[in-house]
Amino acid sequence: MRGELSSCADVDPVAITDVLAIDGPAGAGKSTVARRVAETLRFAFLDTGAMYRAATWNAMYRGADMDDGNALAEATRAMHLDIRESQQGQIVLVDGRDITQAIRTPEVTQRIARLDHNAAVRAHLVELQREFGARGRTVAEGRDMGTVVFPSAKCKVYLDASLDERAHRRAREFEAKGIAFDPDALHNDIRTRDEKDMTRALAPLRRADDAVLVDTSAMTSEEAIDTIIALARRRW
Repeated sequence: MRGELSSCADVDPVAITDVLAIDGPAGAGKSTVARRVAETLRFAFLDTGAMYRAATWNAMYRGADMDDGNALAEATRAMHLDIRESQQGQIVLVDGRDITQAIRTPEVTQRIARLDHNAAVRAHLVELQREFGARGRTVAEGRDMGTVVFPSAKCKVYLDASLDERAHRRAREFEAKGIAFDPDALHNDIRTRDEKDMTRALAPLRRADDAVLVDTSAMTSEEAIDTIIALARRRW
């Protein structure tokens, strides 16, 4: 990433156009695909999912009441967030502490919706995202990049896959990292997350009117990456 992020409420989202926005549901492969696309195009990479996971871990670490919206917002505003790319991959730091692996645990996944659906938390993180995107060419992945955060993005993609395929991919990710999980619970967690993301009142997950749908259910990661790079090169 481009260093530590600080809130900058004066950034006009309509003026931020140099962005490739990639949205989609949990487990669609957004982070993996977006990171590789960014590397190939030599764009900066903005992993907004990691931001919400970091905010969730931070609230848990600080002992904030997960049912108290004000406490969650206060904890989020107090954290110093730094997400950067290294030769070993993405590194996530909160208050100087490396939490790269900690934010990917089932415990964080189960609680992330409490912050994701919190208006004050979301407003603060959106400010950080826009501040990042305003610095230059960016690949931004999340759930509302093309609809809310960067409505004037030059290129928008909606990355999707079947629920079964997304659960299978997440299971492989956990296995590779040595994280224990229950397959049925994992499948249910993703389905529940879909329902919450698509029906929430605040920035619901949906395909932007001008976004290109890329269904990766039967695609390899390489095929998805090549498809999106081809779309991007038509616009830059």
